[in-house]
Amino acid sequence: MIRLYNTLTRRIDDFVPREAGLATMYVCGPTVQGPPHFGHARAEIVPDVLRRHLEWSGFDVLHVRNITDVEDKIIARAEADGRPPAVVAEEFSRAWQAQIDRLGTLPPHIVPRATGHIMEMIELIDRLVDAGYAYEADGEVSFRVRAFTEYGKLSGRRVDDLRAGVRVESDERKEDPLDFALWKGAKPGEPSWPSPWGPGRPGWHIECSAMATKYLGGGFDIHAGGTDLVFPHHENEVAQWEAATGTTFARWWVHHGMLTLGAEKMAKSVGNVISLAEALDRYGANVLRHFFLAAHYRSPVEFSEERLDEAAAAFDRWAAFVRTTAGLAPPDPEDVGGSADPEADAAREAFRAALDDDLNTPETHAALFDLVSAGNRHLEAGRRSEAAAAGAVVRELAGVLGYTFDEGEAAGAGLVGPLVEELLRLRAEARDRREFATADAIRARLSELGIVVEDSPDGARWHLA
Repeated sequence: MIRLYNTLTRRIDDFVPREAGLATMYVCGPTVQGPPHFGHARAEIVPDVLRRHLEWSGFDVLHVRNITDVEDKIIARAEADGRPPAVVAEEFSRAWQAQIDRLGTLPPHIVPRATGHIMEMIELIDRLVDAGYAYEADGEVSFRVRAFTEYGKLSGRRVDDLRAGVRVESDERKEDPLDFALWKGAKPGEPSWPSPWGPGRPGWHIECSAMATKYLGGGFDIHAGGTDLVFPHHENEVAQWEAATGTTFARWWVHHGMLTLGAEKMAKSVGNVISLAEALDRYGANVLRHFFLAAHYRSPVEFSEERLDEAAAAFDRWAAFVRTTAGLAPPDPEDVGGSADPEADAAREAFRAALDDDLNTPETHAALFDLVSAGNRHLEAGRRSEAAAAGAVVRELAGVLGYTFDEGEAAGAGLVGPLVEELLRLRAEARDRREFATADAIRARLSELGIVVEDSPDGARWHLA
């Protein structure tokens, strides 16, 4: 049974989908006012692992992830650049997708854009006005926060505390400073659409409420995003839908912790960003994935080059083992399936139990390391079929987490693999020239560094000791 922490209930609950066998999931996507930074990788990787585990566990998954292509930040960027907002949104939508494709996450089944769903937003706002939860003033429509008595149930905040503790800018069009915008009146140079309240554009929060329910309906299973979105964005999504319909919006709220840099959240608004493209160029997708999954998804993660280097070395250990065992005779399918190799069986059982327990990826890594260690012992003892079986299971389980061992990746996607391969190439050239002392010296130095080199008819293979 898969169990997930639910921000709404504040406990880990058994996951039981709305419809048997089908898991529906909405993920808050990017606001495209710039290229993605390193922290955005976590927002893609966590839902990706959740989806992969659901599918591995036998569920069909319907995965929706939006693109916010009209919003204040996009308009501000466009004004600063002297370009139309639509041009800015399109440029960075493409830039975003190009880097996410490199990250290796499964593509969502549906990727709605906010500008393609203005009518759905207007219809939802109109329902809120008719129900008395929203009001129009001077071409702008606001949500009456105090009218929705359950406001704050997701974030745990009380309305009275918000009023006392939060500085809210004065706006004469609002009945209460806590009320938030559903529809913003048109301003010169800004994108706008016709509406019953005059030309304008939607507020940010209404966009996700409309897009999520357009494709998943009310009461869908999982809404995912970062902890920075719990309030006010996700709180407002809940209020808008449930006030308008009287029905549940999302049943599970799965929030990942933030990436921090010097104890501060990495964010464009703060200016402390490291681009995702730069990180991918330097480390590769597998290492970034390992960096984030080495911590529990609900925990904050501190950016550290040392930890990235550790992740690179750790992934190289897996990749070297998979590469070495891939050249062995394939194991009997029954061994891979879990009947003849007790170590592989134990690793698979521990791996599944860890993922079932609120996506405990640090424990899945531990299970993989244990299996790699056991497989390397098989190699050293000459038990080739057992090593091959372990290698097949490592590849299978790592794949559930989204790791890949393609050519190039298996040679080491981080820092260690390419260096070892180059040294082995130099060693092979030395042996061809019959410079055996040089070849032996290279092998001995690698051994001192914890790298085991094994010669075979197909060439040298290596793995970490």
